Amino acid sequence: MSPRRVMTKPPSPLYGRIRQILESARSGVARSVNTTQVVANWLIGREIVEEEQKGKQRAGYGERLLESLAVRLYKEYGDGYSARNLRFIRQFYLEYPDLLPADAIRYAARTESTDRPDSSQSAIWYAPRTESWKPGRLHPNISWTHYRTLLRVDKRDARAFYEIEGIKNNWSARELERQINSLLYERLAMSKDKTGLMRLATKGQDVQKPADVFKDPVVMEFLGLPESPKLVETDLEQALINNLQTFLLELGKGFAFVARQERLTVDGDHFYIDLVFYHTVLKCYVIIDLKTGKLTHQDLGQLQLYVNYYDHERRTKGDNPTLGLILCTDKNDAVVRYTLGPEQKKTIFASRYKLHLPTAAELKAEIRRELKEFHREEDRS
Repeated sequence: MSPRRVMTKPPSPLYGRIRQILESARSGVARSVNTTQVVANWLIGREIVEEEQKGKQRAGYGERLLESLAVRLYKEYGDGYSARNLRFIRQFYLEYPDLLPADAIRYAARTESTDRPDSSQSAIWYAPRTESWKPGRLHPNISWTHYRTLLRVDKRDARAFYEIEGIKNNWSARELERQINSLLYERLAMSKDKTGLMRLATKGQDVQKPADVFKDPVVMEFLGLPESPKLVETDLEQALINNLQTFLLELGKGFAFVARQERLTVDGDHFYIDLVFYHTVLKCYVIIDLKTGKLTHQDLGQLQLYVNYYDHERRTKGDNPTLGLILCTDKNDAVVRYTLGPEQKKTIFASRYKLHLPTAAELKAEIRRELKEFHREEDRS
């Protein structure tokens, strides 16, 4: 259904400039679909914002302008330029005012002259230099669908983080949406101080030490498993293997799968490790033990056995000490603190897993709990 017809018509020069942008984008679509569409929409947003600013003294001018543009653009370009989408394009320009550097678009002083330079061509064909890229600037790996998802993130620091991580990990738009919905930035920020938070916003997830690797909680809604006391560890493990690629994305960068149910034999007794990974950044093995209940001190002792065994029997020259992670539904931080000594706390970790995305209230409570624990650790040290 076409947008509701509005009698008010936008100034002819504005429609002409937007039409020129879209025609230029059409002709270059084979060259770079994603970048061309992003730049075209940014230019359209720029035209709309500047036109609105000229008419800002007229009440309701902006909405009438968008409705009128939508009617005319619909006839030539379809419903991709409805009034609703034009509002989104306007928001895109306002949130990303520096998407293109000044030398990419050379706008002449705005006049009504017909010999105004064709600024759309240079902008549409602009090739971003990825080596000098920073958040908020155009990147060929961020499509229009990515930007539509990013615009739902209110905090600029968080949005910058997702831009960086999306590029570093080559996230699809769907995976980007999943990571945003799972509150990845907030979960990583739980145990960070102010300096760490700024590093997240400027460098993404910066793995420098073991504590930087593990998230708490780990969100595994992609498994499609219900919250149930009848869930057994073998079912959880099988579901993770069936969704290994998504699980690796949730764990974060650097994880490589090694084995499942690896048997260890110690003086005739057999033990089985649920999952073994190797971390390519920290250069060490990571052993993951799955628990479908609350963490106990016995669980920590068993994981310590696995870690010690791997350090003695599997670790080779060049490998750093093995790390252990218990994924459980709940844990008592005091139990973890009193069970593990100072050295063990550097290699043994426990994280809760959630089979559904946390609510805003759950997240706030989690952040408060983690910050209290963080400050207690600082006071003790």
